Amino acid sequence: MVAVVESKQKLREICRVAARVFYEKGYDGASMQEIAEAVGLTKAGLYHHVGSKDRLLFEIVNYGMDILDETVLQEIKGIAGPREKLRRLIVGHIDLIVRARDQEITVILHENRSLRGAFRKKINVRKKAYIQFLEDLIAQVQAQTGRQFVTPRLAAFALLGMINWLYQWYNPEGPIKQNELAQGFADFFFRGLLGSA
Repeated sequence: MVAVVESKQKLREICRVAARVFYEKGYDGASMQEIAEAVGLTKAGLYHHVGSKDRLLFEIVNYGMDILDETVLQEIKGIAGPREKLRRLIVGHIDLIVRARDQEITVILHENRSLRGAFRKKINVRKKAYIQFLEDLIAQVQAQTGRQFVTPRLAAFALLGMINWLYQWYNPEGPIKQNELAQGFADFFFRGLLGSA
């Protein structure tokens, strides 16, 4: 059991470092030798842990989805009201994208198209489950208020588009502070969704 936990921790550490390399050089531009050196392993040692470059990218993206589950979905699990749950999901997802610029999340947003075959299908299942959760939550909020200006599906994709693009332009050192950003996005979304903040 200890060996399994240590192996998982080592894989997560490899994912964190490799995500940084992929972020800086791009998936195609990063070599396994560069990643091995960054992680502090031999190339053979890196292949022992991840098998292939494709598998490594899959593990990074999968780990990024784990972070989403742990830091966003688990945090709102106990909230009963759908409106507050949705607001906290928005704030949590924004936090995940902008705080300390988690490289795993950035790789999900930028490099996931490089995934192929079974790896891509597995990640798509996880992504679709999150989108479905978001759609259902939006539908609950709309049902509670009796207002539906847009379909839950359109609203879910619009929200994800707004939040997931933040890594391209948001500067934590700039004039807009994170809490102002999160509250502004949440209010903006609720106005469009329900006609009120």
